[in-house]
Order: sequence, then C-alpha cells, then structure tokens
Amino acid sequence: MDTNLLNNYVLKAIDAYPYELEETVENLNYALSYESNNAYALFLMARLQAEQFGDYEKAKQYFAEALANKMDFQRVYPKYIQVLLDNEDLVEAKKLIDFALTVKGIDKGAIWEKQGQLFEIKQKYKAAIKALKKAKQFGFNTDFISYIDSEISRNKSKLKPKKKKSKGKKKKKKKK
Repeated sequence: MDTNLLNNYVLKAIDAYPYELEETVENLNYALSYESNNAYALFLMARLQAEQFGDYEKAKQYFAEALANKMDFQRVYPKYIQVLLDNEDLVEAKKLIDFALTVKGIDKGAIWEKQGQLFEIKQKYKAAIKALKKAKQFGFNTDFISYIDSEISRNKSKLKPKKKKSKGKKKKKKKK
C-alpha cells in the first residue's frame, strides 16, 4: 500500500478527532484496512473506544496491539495506563507504569503522575504524594506543575489527621 495514502488517512483521523467523530472513524477504518498494524491508527482507535464509547476492554486491546507493533511509541503509555486505572486493572497498570519508566524519551512526569493516581486509588496517600513530587521534578511547564501541586494538595487533604498527645498526665479526681 502506498505509505503516503495510509499516512493521509491517519492524519485526517488525527485532525478530525475528537470534534468530527464520524470522519475520524471513517479515516481510521480506511487506515486500518490498508495496514492493520499501524501503531498510530491503533492508538487513536483505542482513544476513541475509551474516551468516546467508554469501552475500556476494546480500548485495552487496541492499546496493546499498538504497543506490540511499536514498543517505543511514548504517547501510548499515559493514555493506556489511564484506561487501566479507569477500568480498575490496578495490577496491570502498575506493571505498565514500571515498564513505561524504562522507555527512552518517555514523559516521566506523566508516568509518575499516573503512579500517584494509582496510589491514590489504593488510598495510599503518602505514597501518592511522594510519586506526585517525583512527577513535579520532571515537569517542564507551569501548567503541569500547577496541576501536580493541586493533586498533592488534594492527597494531603485526604490524610487522616494525627491524634494529638495530651501534654500532661490526666489528673485523678479527688474523692470526697
């Protein structure tokens, strides 16, 4: 198949998503009919399934297929991890997070943010805060850093307040 034609369909689908869903689907179907293992078309189809239809199982299949065809496709990992978190596949999400952090060129801030979200779902707020602080270290724009600060603040608000120890010994009541 002519690569330019395939790329044309993929680019049209990218351009149409998420505002023109009918055009997106049509172009994705053309692209996948020409090359069923095109990683970008599979990635966009996975996003469509998750974000528009809420079909996380189908989305997972498309994401997995996209990664099977292009393991270093960095843009897939944060979206795939989010689908796993949304679908409560926490063990799979943890494994993918661990692997994603080894992928060269990946947005480590986004992956650490997903790690923080995973810990928050598990109600491990201190670990979530620690992961989010790590995400902040990899933040390279003000919007991301502000977002992470708000996530840290929200997780801190979920921590149970520590019980204060009384300063003095309890006085015994005198008997009369």
